[in-house]
Amino acid sequence: MEHPYLILTSLFKMIGLEEWAAAHPHVTYMWLAMVVLIFFGWLAGKSISMVPKTAQNVFEVLISGLEEFVVSITGDEGRKSFPLVLTIFLFVLVGNLMGLVPTFFPPTANINTTLAIALIAVLWSHVIGVQQHGFKYIKHFLGPVPAMIPLFLPIELIGHSARVLSLTFRLFGNMMGHELVVGILLTLGGMFLAPLPIMALGTFVSLVQAFVFFLLSTMYIAGAIEESH
Repeated sequence: MEHPYLILTSLFKMIGLEEWAAAHPHVTYMWLAMVVLIFFGWLAGKSISMVPKTAQNVFEVLISGLEEFVVSITGDEGRKSFPLVLTIFLFVLVGNLMGLVPTFFPPTANINTTLAIALIAVLWSHVIGVQQHGFKYIKHFLGPVPAMIPLFLPIELIGHSARVLSLTFRLFGNMMGHELVVGILLTLGGMFLAPLPIMALGTFVSLVQAFVFFLLSTMYIAGAIEESH
């Protein structure tokens, strides 16, 4: 979907990169999402105190709640994966919500972005599996008895590859679908009133899709950590 005007593309025009920025808006807005997260992370870390204020209380409750949620699924072994899955959740959420801001493009509405995040999540689950079990991690792919290896190995390899496709296309499809619907309503119904209900729904969808990505990544890590049967 081509946007009529993107503010970052105009900014890149000042340094002679307008054509590149127009062709790769998902990259420029991905950078913006990263800057936003880094800034608020720095701001939150800077203002930490022994007597927390309102903002610190909110973030502590949110982060500790998500961490306990991850631990309830993965066990204590999954605690070290929490920084990664939390970062993925926050990045996907910020990227999704960018689609609600005029002149912004959600980087998660591009399949290249969602594929990259999906690869990170799935590959990390295998890294954790190898760290947890060593060479025995291969048993997750071989089935319960040696005689079943020729059947189970290709099925498991296909299944783990499908995880990447599932994460990629679920997020991409929902975010691109929202962008298309808002664009059509803007064309048919006017600049302000028509897209408002869809934008309200888009806020909800953005949060749900970020949490679903977070949840599935956590479940893949939990599956890699548990003993094979």
